[in-house]
Amino acid sequence: MSFVPLQGRAEYVPAVPPRESQVVFSSRPGQATRVIRMPMRGAIPVLSRAMREESAHPSVGLLSGATMLAMRLVAAGRVSRGDDGASWRAGPLLPEDDDRVRALAASRTYDDLDAGRAEQLVRSMLDAVADTMTRTAAVLPSRPAGGGAPAGRWRDRLADQVADDELPSEVTLALRIEAPEERLAAGELVVVPQVHDRDDPTHFADAGELWGVGGTGFSRLARVSAGVALRAAAAAWPPLDRLLQQPVPDRMVLDGDDLADLLEHGLAALAAAGVDVFWPRGLRAELSGVATVDAAAPRPGHHQGDELMTGLLTPQALFSFDWRLAFGEEPDDRLTDEEMSALAAAATPVIRLRDQWMVVDPVLARRARRHLRARAEGRATVKPMAALQSALTGALEVDGERVVVHPGASLLRLRARITDAAGVAPLPEPAGLAASLRRYQRQGFTWLAELTGVGLGACLADDMGLGKTVMLIALHLHRRERGLAAGPTLVVCPASLLGNWETEIRRFAPSVPVRRFHGAARELPGPGEGAQGVGDGFVLTTYGTMRRDHDRLGTIGWDLVVADEAQHVKNALSSTARALRTIASRCRVALTGTPVENDLTELWAILDWATPGLLGSRAAFRRAWAAPIESGADTGRAREFAQLVEPFLLRRRKSDPGIAPELPPKTETDQVVSLTREQVVLYEALVRESMARIAQADPEARRGLVLALLTGLKQICNHPAHYLRQANGRLPGRSQKLDALDELLGTILAEDGAVLVFTQYVAMARLLERHLLAAGIPSLFLHGGTPARERESMVAAFQSGAAPVFLLSLKAGGTGLNLTRADHVVHVDRWWNPAVEDQATDRAHRLGQTRPVQVHRLVTEGTIEQKIGELLLRKRGLADAVLGRGETALTELSDDELRDLVTLRRVRPPDA
Repeated sequence: MSFVPLQGRAEYVPAVPPRESQVVFSSRPGQATRVIRMPMRGAIPVLSRAMREESAHPSVGLLSGATMLAMRLVAAGRVSRGDDGASWRAGPLLPEDDDRVRALAASRTYDDLDAGRAEQLVRSMLDAVADTMTRTAAVLPSRPAGGGAPAGRWRDRLADQVADDELPSEVTLALRIEAPEERLAAGELVVVPQVHDRDDPTHFADAGELWGVGGTGFSRLARVSAGVALRAAAAAWPPLDRLLQQPVPDRMVLDGDDLADLLEHGLAALAAAGVDVFWPRGLRAELSGVATVDAAAPRPGHHQGDELMTGLLTPQALFSFDWRLAFGEEPDDRLTDEEMSALAAAATPVIRLRDQWMVVDPVLARRARRHLRARAEGRATVKPMAALQSALTGALEVDGERVVVHPGASLLRLRARITDAAGVAPLPEPAGLAASLRRYQRQGFTWLAELTGVGLGACLADDMGLGKTVMLIALHLHRRERGLAAGPTLVVCPASLLGNWETEIRRFAPSVPVRRFHGAARELPGPGEGAQGVGDGFVLTTYGTMRRDHDRLGTIGWDLVVADEAQHVKNALSSTARALRTIASRCRVALTGTPVENDLTELWAILDWATPGLLGSRAAFRRAWAAPIESGADTGRAREFAQLVEPFLLRRRKSDPGIAPELPPKTETDQVVSLTREQVVLYEALVRESMARIAQADPEARRGLVLALLTGLKQICNHPAHYLRQANGRLPGRSQKLDALDELLGTILAEDGAVLVFTQYVAMARLLERHLLAAGIPSLFLHGGTPARERESMVAAFQSGAAPVFLLSLKAGGTGLNLTRADHVVHVDRWWNPAVEDQATDRAHRLGQTRPVQVHRLVTEGTIEQKIGELLLRKRGLADAVLGRGETALTELSDDELRDLVTLRRVRPPDA
């Protein structure tokens, strides 16, 4: 394609029949004049690849987009004979096809070509491409030896082609990797394209067979579909262009460079294009990186001093890092030093390991080389807090990649102490404490003592009023009684809390001196001062004073620095937060009731001050943790993050069991999902047809039509099988609501939870019941037809743990039941009277419930469900009044208001 000028204008020259049309490519003004006139048969490959050319002229982009759209139509079999009977044309076009044509024309106008003329050009181009590709399919098959169809008999060939319509003609593409011994020895493999019936993937054949005499079980039109699929695959992974250049695209050889590119880039690109790649059993090595991290021998001349971290976690400590590849989890599965060296030295991804040929990703080979080089240079180490992070999460980020980590013995012992800190037997109250701690306060004080005892910081995030101050006073006394402290405790707090801290210290620890470092005459304890000089007591200061005098405060050897109401330093870039970080101490404790107010970066700021280095730099934290968690793209990452921060963050609420005898909290979440393509077609067709009937209906009939429309739209949003009344229809892959429910159930059941699943439709509940049965998830189903005795036994069975999922129709199960075993409630579809939904949710969130209840509402994006949900969210009081009668109130809307409510809101532009 490099010889074709794409930066200049491209002109489409129509002809009759359309396949005789031409495309004229001209060089860009200012360059040497070059004009290339190409027939459609030659222009199609050029234009199909021009989509990747960012510098192409808009006219090239317009014709390229039209070519790709035409290829999709041909692949889908949407072609028909022209009026003259001697040509083919694209169509019939569906409404969404017309939308794509108009969108393409509108987006590719240029110079004096307006949208109207651009649309005419696109439609003409569609016919030219369709006629060319379909005509090519009719004349390409090999003829039997000894003769062939005489010239001019194309009508008969087309008739023959139409005659085999009963055979499948729409195919998908897959690539099969073959590994002949002689190719393996040379570091090469063979790729064979194969086609699958789009409706029955188990029916397949090698793509090359479509160019044979017949007997493949596919229609001759399948070759057109296969050609389109091959071009799309080549667009995703360019080396496949070589197949398109062959008379029969049956196979191609992959050398070492091809194979490396396939492994590193091609597989992901092909998967995104819907092309599967099948490997011979055992050829592609299932290798993964694993590492062992443990305390390294102390460096010569190192002496431990009074640092922030002590013991294993001193900043000067180093941990050995032994990274290697492995076939599995067992020690014998890890590659030996000799095998690692052989892999690192291999010039091709095809190597022989443990008496068998294997294909190893180049990324892994490069990592092996880097680690061997680092180990040889003595650089295979990690810092203490990175080692601790790896012990807590079982993984570590190395060179931007996540590596599985096996902690050594010393790290395992440290991890056990940290993770068990919140659950160990409470310590006795310090002798100098003039108070009797409640059990949860003793547990909090013990947790603080355990973490600070190994030199780590902590964030105590209890609700206001639960006694964080007295727990910190107990920690101060405990460290002195056990001989762990060296120096006073500095408390930094808002000015309004200075008096409270001083009063609490004098009340609960009357023997401990306390001094304020605040005001014009503020003084610090001198180096030789005893108890009266607060050399071993408390110093209280404000955030403002600390910010101004952090240099003076930094001259004191503090044992503890406490940041009360630590959300004041949630912005790590503020001058207050930066000043606080300059004050050194043996340990740090943050006290706050709101560790996260807006985003996870605030939690990073607090924990990174308390335990420096645990979460990495701010930028690394945003990339590795905050972005994937806040986007919801990686639920596994959220669980891993919880494992990392949970030992250092103790959060208790007044509503927690054992803290305050109140009802536990309730969290409500809207989980927004998209419609599948099938749902979009059904939704828009129902709106179009129903609004046309509603506009012509009399007032009495109109009300029934509106209610039928609303019901149908909600059923489509649930699942196509629900709307189409397919009681035994296929369920997976047709509704993202079902996918979202599967994901929720996976998380809930993994946490040993229980869930109530409400829907207003018995038919939908039966579909869910069948789906859960197929997935092996036990469930119960209660609806309006359930007898009273059976209803009671179902409730008793659920409460006793007989099944983790209880399906309920909203009317039957929304009131009068006590189902406090459930800690999750899922509303599959919305009932537009908020009080009804709340009553259903209260089956779980009621007296007797001991756990927080999470409510999940599944809402389809851009539909009437989301629009009503937004109204409920923005104007709850008004919505209660307007929508208190549910769907009945919506029948009173005008046609324009109703159309605005039910029209599908496009959340992304249609494909051009």
